[in-house]
Amino acid sequence: MKVFLSAATLALAIAGCQSDDKRKVEADNTAKNERSTKTADEAVNTSSDLELTQAIRQAVMADDSLSTNAHNAKIVVTDGNVTLVGPVASAAEKATLERIASSKAGSRTITNQLEISN
Repeated sequence: MKVFLSAATLALAIAGCQSDDKRKVEADNTAKNERSTKTADEAVNTSSDLELTQAIRQAVMADDSLSTNAHNAKIVVTDGNVTLVGPVASAAEKATLERIASSKAGSRTITNQLEISN
């Protein structure tokens, strides 16, 4: 128990040495999520929309060249129309996700709201 308290005390001491600006940085992307026009809970969940979502997700996950963020991008399908939302590592990833969605969706509309993260 003493080791745990000593480690906790050390962590507090280190945190106290940081400037106030560094401690106030929040790891919260709520503002970005609120800007999105489509969210997964807005999907109608018809069987054809679910099948298209699954096909796109499987193709995205199969591409090992994509970053974790790209693998976790939101894929929202409503009435066959696809919306891609979330951060990706580069313009190339943004284009790759759109290409994958287009290849699975055919002539359906693809709305690419992916953002390149810094």
